[in-house]
This record gives sequence, structure tokens and C-alpha cells, in this order.
Amino acid sequence: MASDALYINDRITIAGWELTEQFVLAGGPGGQNVNKVSTAVQLFFSLESSPSLPERVKANAIKLAGRRMSKDGVLMIEASRFRSQDRNREDARERLKELVLEAAKPPPPPRKKTRPTKGSVERRLKEKSGRSEVKKMRGRPAGD
Repeated sequence: MASDALYINDRITIAGWELTEQFVLAGGPGGQNVNKVSTAVQLFFSLESSPSLPERVKANAIKLAGRRMSKDGVLMIEASRFRSQDRNREDARERLKELVLEAAKPPPPPRKKTRPTKGSVERRLKEKSGRSEVKKMRGRPAGD
């Protein structure tokens, strides 16, 4: 259980009781340390039932999470990049923060419909007719 809260931005802070950490054996380089010490961190965060996140942010985060989301709505972030437990813990929390920040971004402005300029229409039609002439020249010659 992670005791300290995770500050995301001035509007969003995830309480410590919402985060659960589990330490597991990590693979990769590290010699005997890898076989003896549980340095990898699995950070669990229940996205769907979290009171800390607005509904729009929850929906966006679920889309961004992809395969890291379980069917129960729990996000799992696994961090085993570093050889120490503390650094992996910070890495997992930082990755959760980045995901929530990405989900909290405002939606892009709606696209404004524009019409092509007169010059661009003329250039396109001229190119089409030129291509048509090239293709006509590829045919058999007229037998006069």
C-alpha cells in the first residue's frame, strides 16, 4: 500500500489509499541480486472507481491504458527498469502521473471546414488533363 499521495497537477491529486504496490522478482541483469531481492514494482490503481479523477479524464485514461487495464477497471503499471526498489517505485508513480496528465489534456479544437482556393483547383485540373494526355499517347497509333 502506497502511503503518500501522488500529486498530478493543481486540480488532480491521487490519494495514497487508492494506490497499491506489490514487489516482485525482476528479470534481466543484476546477478544474484535479481534472484534474491524483489526489486520490480507493480503499481495498481483502480481507475474506474477512483474519486480523484473527473469522468472525462477517466474515460481518456482507460483508452490510453490499453492492455495495462484489467476487466475490473484496475490499471497495472510494472516497473523493473532499475536495480533498486525505490527507483522502480518512483518510476512506476511517474509513469502513472504521465498517463493521467496525458488523459487530462483538453480536447483539440474542432476542425474548421475550408474550401480549396481557385488556383489550387485549376492546378489540380490542369495536372489531371496533362496526365490524361500522357495516358492517351500510350495507346496504339490511329491507323489512317
